[in-house]
Amino acid sequence: MKSSKKLLTKSQTQVAVIGAGIGGLTAAALLAKRGYQVSVFEQAAIAGGCASTFKRRGFVFDVGATQVAGLELGGIHQQIFAELGVELPVATYCDPACAVYLPGESEPISVWRDRSAWQQERQKHFPGSEPFWLFMQDLFERSWRFQARQPILPPRNAWDLWQLLKALRPDTLATMPYTFSTVGDALRGFGLVSDRRLRTFLDLQLKLYSQVNAEETALLYAATALAVSQAPLGLFHLQGSMQVLSDRLVEALQSHGGKIFYRHQVEVIEPKNPAQIRIQNLRTKETWWQPADHLVANVTVQNLVELLGNQVPNGYQKRVEKLPNASVAFVVYLGVDRAAIPTNCPPHLQFLESYESQAHSLFVSVSKPGDGRAPAGQATIVASEFTDFEKWNNCENYQTFKQTETERAIAQLSKYFKLEGNILHQEAGTPRTFARYTARKDGMVGGLGMRVSTFGPFGFANRTPIQNLWLVGDCTHPGEGTAGVSYSALTAVRQIDRAIDAGD
Repeated sequence: MKSSKKLLTKSQTQVAVIGAGIGGLTAAALLAKRGYQVSVFEQAAIAGGCASTFKRRGFVFDVGATQVAGLELGGIHQQIFAELGVELPVATYCDPACAVYLPGESEPISVWRDRSAWQQERQKHFPGSEPFWLFMQDLFERSWRFQARQPILPPRNAWDLWQLLKALRPDTLATMPYTFSTVGDALRGFGLVSDRRLRTFLDLQLKLYSQVNAEETALLYAATALAVSQAPLGLFHLQGSMQVLSDRLVEALQSHGGKIFYRHQVEVIEPKNPAQIRIQNLRTKETWWQPADHLVANVTVQNLVELLGNQVPNGYQKRVEKLPNASVAFVVYLGVDRAAIPTNCPPHLQFLESYESQAHSLFVSVSKPGDGRAPAGQATIVASEFTDFEKWNNCENYQTFKQTETERAIAQLSKYFKLEGNILHQEAGTPRTFARYTARKDGMVGGLGMRVSTFGPFGFANRTPIQNLWLVGDCTHPGEGTAGVSYSALTAVRQIDRAIDAGD
């Protein structure tokens, strides 16, 4: 029997978006453009979340994310910005996308954008591995064509399933036998499991995207992660800073009538019909309840469970509780004299201290002259590594431990950069720092690890078990990165459109 409730049009539908990360802003701007009444509530004083920036003494530091995919023609950001009627930010390709230094080696493995150059590079460094790389390229091309047809994963109702089935083709079905496989399985299949250099390289690169090593990373996810930096795609370095991406989305949101409220924290979700959220103005401490016909949560699944409290479905809560610990990061931000930067320094580098299991691995981003991140003759260096939250949460003296870790990271960086006498500003961000400024559970970065159990058909859906409550961001398919969270936002918008059109 049809519900007797009043059917809403888009212009009558109130949407509240929790969080102004790239996923939340993208969903909000698209919904405003399509005619919805949209309000965004962000607990920080600036939009962007883990892709925002901060300024110190003339330097502009990217907080977390430092590179962008999906700006190419037909890419997810290009598609979304075209719909919003906003110009894409100025950006240049990262080429190489990364220069990886393995322990004790002075020549990096350069991940070139040109496919033939990258093929020659990997054949030089990993002889005998080419069948593995060609296999991964084939999986990527099939998966990419599938993704371009905008399937909804994982499906949660008949309409979602229909969108998934429409995206399938015979070539897609060829990837299905690998649904439960990991990169570790593929390495064993190609007889490469004992190639320490290859395995270490894959561990380093995949950890950046999947949050886990090669042994655990879902094979189909890895195929895309390892190929997205090659032409005709590529990774981009934004002019100005990462902040320009969220600034453009805020501009689009407001131009289409949407509103954004900074320093407003959502404390509770009450999933009634309509739903309500309890909001606190962090400046005035005023608290009130606000109704919404649809809620879009740009938060982690762990934060979502906390917001719902005893209203969270039991099965959903248990699944979240069983998740492995999420990734957290320690980041060193340096403002330096340009003399510290070697000639022809790539924009992104990785350094592994040694082959020991607990060795420190640094992912480093370096500003370019004139890119808006540093005064003339100077540069920024942002060096991050994954760490253990408990190590920071339970340390006896937090400030002392932070200083020790900062000095250790700078010493590691000094093996490549000429830092002595050239550091003009330094500070560090810890999991505690990220928890404070992003409000993400334990300061987690990068979403869920892309294991088989949390990727694709087995991941967390945009459509939550609670009607008209949608999850976007790096805990959903396809996860990590600004391109991934933007795709998740577009998927949620399509589902909300369908719900309104169908009178659900």
